[in-house]
Amino acid sequence: MSVGPAPTSAFPWRPDPIRQLLTDYRLDDLLTLPPEAPSVELVDGIIHLTPFPTLGHQGIASLLAIWLRSRVPAHLRAAQAVSIGLDVDSSRRPDVLLHHAGLPSDRSLLRPADVVLAVEIVSPGTRRVDRFAKPGEYAAARIPFYWRIEQDPVHLYAYRLGERIGPGGERQYELVDDSSEVIELSEPFAIKLPIAEIRP
Repeated sequence: MSVGPAPTSAFPWRPDPIRQLLTDYRLDDLLTLPPEAPSVELVDGIIHLTPFPTLGHQGIASLLAIWLRSRVPAHLRAAQAVSIGLDVDSSRRPDVLLHHAGLPSDRSLLRPADVVLAVEIVSPGTRRVDRFAKPGEYAAARIPFYWRIEQDPVHLYAYRLGERIGPGGERQYELVDDSSEVIELSEPFAIKLPIAEIRP
């Protein structure tokens, strides 16, 4: 008796191990992932599956996105978990971002020039990447602003791209404000954010 192929749901999608070894993935490949593929980032040609977020992480991301959406000027828009193509073989997916208004609504991969602010919420499994790797990558891509949010307690660190040059000749972020109470900024727009309003 013949049996048909097993349902695809029985075999979760995984990156091709040969392409992973060859660091062969490119941004175009992200646009052709099957619907069942998990959330991923592309780092130097290798696909990284992003960890499942906690309730606290998602609570902060949702509250911040709502807060930003209700206050951004008309030329900006807030979004959650949309990828940014940083290079031909690298992408990141910030927890929250601000992008220029007027982009097509079907875009799932933004260019660095589309993005004004990238926000990462630090979880136990992402501390090193969110504190060190991602700020360097976003700065190298010239994304003007980066926010890092630590949990337990919720504390926001706001950075802007400065003129300071790093050891590799790249520009680096400069801390402009940090607080677990209130963040006040003049860029990318006038902001007075009580941290209690993004605390789940």
